[in-house]
Amino acid sequence: MFNTGFLHIIDILGTFSFAVSGAFFAMEKKLDPFGVLIIAFVTAIGGGTLRDVLIGNLPVGWLRNGTATFTIFIAYLVSMFFEARLREFTTTLFLFDALGLGLFTITGIEKAIDLNFSIGVCIAIGTITASFGGVIRDVLLNNVPLVFRKEIYAMASIIGGLVYFLFKKIDVDPALSKIICILLIFAIRLVAVKYKLGLPAFYTKK
Repeated sequence: MFNTGFLHIIDILGTFSFAVSGAFFAMEKKLDPFGVLIIAFVTAIGGGTLRDVLIGNLPVGWLRNGTATFTIFIAYLVSMFFEARLREFTTTLFLFDALGLGLFTITGIEKAIDLNFSIGVCIAIGTITASFGGVIRDVLLNNVPLVFRKEIYAMASIIGGLVYFLFKKIDVDPALSKIICILLIFAIRLVAVKYKLGLPAFYTKK
């Protein structure tokens, strides 16, 4: 019971974080208010929608639960209302994006665990849940998606997922393990960007 409620809170926080991130990216591109709303929406629900389609959870979650739509709309209004005060877009949207990455990785993994998928599939589903809303956002905004760049993004989700299953194996408290892994994924993103860490490139620079 507690686990289900805690996961629901994580899902709401992830939705809010990604919606704010999407709205900020859209405002950087000078989109109109409707465009900002659409980008906030697809950023927040894109990965979860793909996940639900892949695992056969239909209709997809946000169609059956109005909480996600309401959360996205609130995040959109907050982003638009406080836009003038949030001039440091790069830092702000990065922090929200990194937080959403950690939150949605765990929700995706948990949904896959409920279906008794293997560890590898669970981590893949968690990574898809966390990453593909950003992929859709970047494609719509004509940017190269973060997940396809050299910098560490999806790898943070994978590492967090592996640690999460390690904690399950040694019987760490479920709520505590979720919090630790969310913070771990968040920290990996922060450290990777701060110190310009990335995966090796296997092509010759010109």
